[in-house]
Amino acid sequence: MKPQFLVPTVTAFDPKGRVDEEANLRIYDRLIAGGVDGIVLLGSIGEFYAIPMDEQKRMVGSAARHIGTRCKLIVGTSAMRVEDCIELSNYAHSQGVEAVMTITPYYFDLSDASVELFYDRLAASTPARVYLYNFPARTGYDLKPSVALTLARKHSNIVGYKDSIAFMGHTRELANTLLPEFPEFEIYSGFDENLAHNILSGGAGCIGGLGNVDPALCAAWLRAILGGDCGEIARCQRRINRLMRIYDVCTPFIPAIKQAMVLNGFEMTAHSAFPLLPPDERQVEAIRAILTEGQEPM
Repeated sequence: MKPQFLVPTVTAFDPKGRVDEEANLRIYDRLIAGGVDGIVLLGSIGEFYAIPMDEQKRMVGSAARHIGTRCKLIVGTSAMRVEDCIELSNYAHSQGVEAVMTITPYYFDLSDASVELFYDRLAASTPARVYLYNFPARTGYDLKPSVALTLARKHSNIVGYKDSIAFMGHTRELANTLLPEFPEFEIYSGFDENLAHNILSGGAGCIGGLGNVDPALCAAWLRAILGGDCGEIARCQRRINRLMRIYDVCTPFIPAIKQAMVLNGFEMTAHSAFPLLPPDERQVEAIRAILTEGQEPM
């Protein structure tokens, strides 16, 4: 499979905290026009945890109809209860999406056996193609490469893995562990800056939040990597490295990503789900400075 840059899209809310469907459709259009390969709906950056199941289903149906075949659509189906993950996964599959991406429960530390059992139940209960999702900073534990290999051997519909770990050595070990036996298994970096390294290690690309901010840059970066244009790869890498600082402006980072999108001309408000606070004036200026510092022409 050709490596890809997929965008875990934000969810636009109106000032009253309701999902803003029209703004979300505009976001999808702008991401597609920017040239990214796909959209991941209801990921962590999409604030899935704050959206009721019935609203999530409405979002999935709306996105599937609006996006059609213009790009890949993957749906995050994470929840604390595996029954809810299965329900949303089956619904997403019924809407014709490419795959689902599901994180394990994120309150208690889980053993490797419990992680394996969770994905066993999910994969056996849905016909959807499933991407494993590893985000130790949010779950408190690691989905180990050895566990991923065991799951891939047991379930043919487990086809990929998003690795949201900054340390590239973990993602490289995934490639070393799974690809010799499953060369089509899709390993995505969850940290934008690791795109090139992941592809060089045999990975499938990136599922990166900065694609929300500057989709054209991310698409150009991928084209440069695939085309072997070292000068353009370096230029894009430097720009991405600077933009990575947006993640550090707010805690958590979602309001900062949304504010950066507004500053870059997206037609949306920067509201996030309660209780996330909007950036204050100082933070807005910090985001503006990151966006404008050292800009180079495309």
